[in-house]
Amino acid sequence: MTKSEHVSVVHSARVISGGIEARNGWVAWQGERILGTGTGDTWRAHVRDSSTVTDAHGGVLTPGFIDIHGHGGGGFSYDDGADAIRAVRTAHRAHGTTRAVISLVTAPLDLLAERVALVASLSTTDDDILGSHLEGPFLEHAHKGAHDPSLLTDATEERLALFLDAGRGTVRQVTLAPELTGGLDAVRQIVAAGAAAAVGHTGATLAQTAAAFDAGATILTHAFNAMPGLHHREPGPIGAAVADRRITLEVIADGVHVHPQMVALAFAAAPGRIALVTDAMAGAAASDGQYVLGSLEVTVEDGVARLEDGTIAGSTLTQDAAVRTAVSAGVPLVDAITAVTSTPARAIGYADSLGALTPGFLADAVLLNADLTVRAVWCAGRPVT
Repeated sequence: MTKSEHVSVVHSARVISGGIEARNGWVAWQGERILGTGTGDTWRAHVRDSSTVTDAHGGVLTPGFIDIHGHGGGGFSYDDGADAIRAVRTAHRAHGTTRAVISLVTAPLDLLAERVALVASLSTTDDDILGSHLEGPFLEHAHKGAHDPSLLTDATEERLALFLDAGRGTVRQVTLAPELTGGLDAVRQIVAAGAAAAVGHTGATLAQTAAAFDAGATILTHAFNAMPGLHHREPGPIGAAVADRRITLEVIADGVHVHPQMVALAFAAAPGRIALVTDAMAGAAASDGQYVLGSLEVTVEDGVARLEDGTIAGSTLTQDAAVRTAVSAGVPLVDAITAVTSTPARAIGYADSLGALTPGFLADAVLLNADLTVRAVWCAGRPVT
C-alpha cells in the first residue's frame, strides 16, 4: 500500500459479521474493498495522513444490508423506469440497504421483458443494483396476493426464455407456483440459467414443494404469506422449507405480514436460513396515501398497504426496521443482522463478495446506534449521503 492510497477506518464498534460479534472492533477499507478487521487499537497501523477515521463510540457496525425482494419506496416503484428505480434505491440506501435485487410484479409478458432488460442495463452502470426478481406471472390464482389475476399464466419454456434472454444473465430470482403445469420443468430451466428458483404464491402441498426443492428451487418467497399456513396434518410449503437445509426462507418482519412471535419462531426453526426482506412498495420511506403496485390501486393507511378488497399489497418496511422488529421479538441481534447480510447474499450467489466485513469483500457497511437506527452507511467504500 502506498501513501497515496486512501484508507478509511471505523473503530470502537460492536462489529457483527459472519454470525460473530467482536467488541471494540474495527474495519478498514481501501477504495471499494475491505482491507482488514480486528479489535482494540490495532487499527492504527492502517492509518495514513489522508485516512478517514470514524469513531463508532460503541455503535453497531455491520455489513451493508441486501434486500432480495422489494418493489419500491420513497414514493416510487421499480416498475416505472430508470429514474424511479434510482429514487427507490436512494430511499432504501438511507436505511442501510446498500444492494438490492429489483423485484418486478406481474405485467403483460412483453412489458415485463422490457423491464427485465432495463434492470439488466442498469446493473452494468449502478453497482448497487444486483439484477431482477420476477415475482410473477407464474403464480397460482388462489394465492395471487396483489397481482393482477388476468395476467397470471403457466411457465412455459418459451415464456421463461423471453425473460431470461432479456436479463442477459442478471435475472437473480424467479418466483413461481410449482404445482402449475410445467412448474418443475420451469424450476430446472431457471436454475440452469444461473438464477434462483423460488416457491411462492402457491397452494402446493408438502410433497409438491419438496419436489420443487429437489428440482433445484432454493428460496421460499415471503414465507407464511400467499401460501397455505403451517398445519399439523399438512405442513405445506412452510414445513417443506423448514425441513430442507438447502432452502432460504424470506420473511417480511413488519408486524403486519407476519406476527413478531412467528418471526421469532421462523428464526428458531431455520437458523441461518432466514432472509429478512421488505417486499416494500412505493409507500415505504414515504407517507400514507394512494399508490399503484403493478396495475393495481393501493391505499397506504397507518403504514399498511392494502388493495381495495383489503388484501395486503406489499409493505412500507425498510430493512433497518425489519431488524428492529426481529430483535424486539427476541431474535438475537447477531442472527437478525445475518438475515439482512450474509444469508440473502448467499441466496442469490454473492457469498464471495457481499454480506460480510471480510478482507477482499466490497466495502459495504452500516453503522447503527444503540437503538438500531442508522447512523451512517457506506457503499463500496463511499459514504452514502
